[in-house]
Amino acid sequence: MTWKTAVVDLPLGGGKGGVVCKPKELSERELERLSRGYIRAIAQFIGPDIDVPAPDVYTNPQIMAWMMDEYEAIVGRSAPGVITGKPLPLGGSAGRGDATARGGMYCLREACKALGVTPQGATCAIQGYGNAGQFAHLLGEELLGLKVVAVSDSRGGIYNPNGLAAKEVIAHKERTGTVVGFPGAKVITNAELLELPVDILIPAALENQITGANAGRIKAKIVAELANGPTTPEADEILFKNKVYVIPDFLCNAGGVTVSYFEQVQNAMMYYWPAEEVHEKLDRKMTAAFHAVHKTAQEYKVHNRLAAYLVSVQRVAEAVRLRGWA
Repeated sequence: MTWKTAVVDLPLGGGKGGVVCKPKELSERELERLSRGYIRAIAQFIGPDIDVPAPDVYTNPQIMAWMMDEYEAIVGRSAPGVITGKPLPLGGSAGRGDATARGGMYCLREACKALGVTPQGATCAIQGYGNAGQFAHLLGEELLGLKVVAVSDSRGGIYNPNGLAAKEVIAHKERTGTVVGFPGAKVITNAELLELPVDILIPAALENQITGANAGRIKAKIVAELANGPTTPEADEILFKNKVYVIPDFLCNAGGVTVSYFEQVQNAMMYYWPAEEVHEKLDRKMTAAFHAVHKTAQEYKVHNRLAAYLVSVQRVAEAVRLRGWA
């Protein structure tokens, strides 16, 4: 998270925390008790001016609302800025729901420009069909005109070379719990999806999906990492050698933390921006971050993940130097 916030030039640090559980097996009341209990355990370490948690895997606005409410009960005052990803009526930000995918689409748009790829009609496969994957499908169609030909979730994948309509696939998943069985599509595995002959591959599921074992068979021109850690270090080297352009995870999926930062700012001001303004500000942040990384990669002739680290570590190092720590 430190490097992610640094690469998009946010005045934040980073950390990760959570609860080991199976949220899909918990009732709503159990989820609420777990959420509130977590905040009771960490309340002394968080606060609007100390450490501000943001949503991540298997959290949603309701969970963040319970967490905020529990913190306020402990400190005895209103403190909406203690947490982000909240519902709009409780101080959430417009545009937070699709921010991760939207930020990734802005990066993908800039990558297409840099590589001379026309996004309109470009074929795309999306591994993972949770929040990020579904919004990537919707926004890929809406903003870039992508033709998404394959998507997958934990139960398997579907493929149709003529394209898959986002709203129809999402409606099917909401009805059945999976993308598998979507009418007119061929069933494929998650592993097969990664190796499809598409222009753009979006890993939006789990880590370690592209490895030294399968990286040589990736046919996409661009890999846009919406998941955390989908590509191993060995795979990075192979993809770079094969001229596959990777938009690394802590750049590509930084839209979420960027809009969480915007939510912090709005909470502090007690003034809230419309969705269009949030999108515009997010676009500026992601576009600037993409070009800083792309320029560094070209200058040093390294792959984009290393370039992203060069950008972010340099920014943190400069702050450390100015403080006199080093």
